[in-house]
Amino acid sequence: MTAAAPVLRMQGITKRFGALVANDAISLELGAGEVLALLGENGAGKSTLVSILFGHYTPDAGRIEAFGRDLPLGQPRAALDAGIGMVHQHFTLADNLGVLDNVLLGTEPLWQPFSRRRAARAKLLDVAQRFGLQVSPDAQVATLSVGERQRVEILKALYRGARILILDEPTAVLTPQESESLFATLADLVRQGLSVIFISHKLAEVMRVADRVVVLRGGRRVADARARETSAQELARWMVGQDVALPTRSAAARRGDAVCVLEDVSTGSGRERLESVSLALRAGEITAIAGVSGNGQLALAELLSGLRTPSSGKLRLPAEGIARIPEDRHGTGVIGDLPVWENAVSERLRTPAFRRGPWIRRQAARAHAHAIEQAFDVRGAGLDSPARSLSGGNMQKLILGRALLAPDGSSPRLIVAHQPTWGLDVGAVAYVQQQLLRARDAGAAVLLISDDLDEVMALGDRIAVMHAGHLTPTRAGSAWTRESIGLAMAGAP
Repeated sequence: MTAAAPVLRMQGITKRFGALVANDAISLELGAGEVLALLGENGAGKSTLVSILFGHYTPDAGRIEAFGRDLPLGQPRAALDAGIGMVHQHFTLADNLGVLDNVLLGTEPLWQPFSRRRAARAKLLDVAQRFGLQVSPDAQVATLSVGERQRVEILKALYRGARILILDEPTAVLTPQESESLFATLADLVRQGLSVIFISHKLAEVMRVADRVVVLRGGRRVADARARETSAQELARWMVGQDVALPTRSAAARRGDAVCVLEDVSTGSGRERLESVSLALRAGEITAIAGVSGNGQLALAELLSGLRTPSSGKLRLPAEGIARIPEDRHGTGVIGDLPVWENAVSERLRTPAFRRGPWIRRQAARAHAHAIEQAFDVRGAGLDSPARSLSGGNMQKLILGRALLAPDGSSPRLIVAHQPTWGLDVGAVAYVQQQLLRARDAGAAVLLISDDLDEVMALGDRIAVMHAGHLTPTRAGSAWTRESIGLAMAGAP
């Protein structure tokens, strides 16, 4: 902690949602020019705590002090006026507007007879120059790269006078080069006195950028330490309550024949498309696809899952034994209002194992759901509880079990895993990755599509990069470097 008085104090923050205690008497402080990393598993209470700080929730107990003054609780405008800004993981920019218009949105009253655009433009250019965040005020947001859009989000907060900046998973959609640029920007910001709350699941990044780390577990603060006095291994242990080791990939036991082949396949139009993509997925091998989201990965995943058809080219898929782990576990992975047992068998309901004529074999379906629950350690909800009541990690385990455990005990021939560890804590990440490696060793062809470059390089026997619908040739994982992948992600030849 810096010698000066903290710029932010949260004292005894408690928030309940029915019987669930999301935040249990949490206290923390943030110093001027300090980067505080906020860590914790999914469901640990990070989002609730930040939402309280931002005025979206009102705590049941506790107080917040910003720059020596009490912060009115439950009032987002009060947080903004106090100098607290936030850059969300999923950007909130209007693509059809320019940079200046996006920055101005919400800063002028609707009844104001004219817009002070000239003064606003001068102020924006001044802020951009002062903090080293160069971007054209006239640029259309739709034309900007992901890194440039994030720069605009940060500029929005600084333009409005933010002195405390909350960054939520800021590198989740950036190339390695864009991440390096962000880290340099953060260093400049804190040198000028800005204070930062940095939320991330990437422990290597936390160790690099944070001055101090606060760890939440089960709604409570369990650790508060200087980053230089701890380690990534210790942080992981604090987060999950035990030692965590990410699985390591050994050489493929038996690389078999091609299970799935694409030859010059194209799909539709628009940004989410494929352009003359060729790819072979082989048994006993993980093929990892790197790239910034939105460059065609969804089209590829949907194509191989039978949800999209090619407009040209040739596609050969196995007749059966295709398992999918969709990108959005909440939106397409489960039906939140249906019970766990129905979600566990939802993709096999038309098979004889669970259907007799028009009737569902309810007892068999529940027995299989229970088997998935036991084999994949799905916790936190009974078979009859709605799937939305599961935490992110347990929901992903349910989806994994549904994909990998067939009623007849057979193994899938092809697994399409799209962002299988997105938003999960380090313990859940280790579990999911281990299951994919086991499936590979059992002879499955695994297609891993991930924004996480560490995951791509750790699991990929072969790696390719997708950009603007085009796919590079696959190469052995050892033939790539972070720099070469990053350049390919940005479209470099």
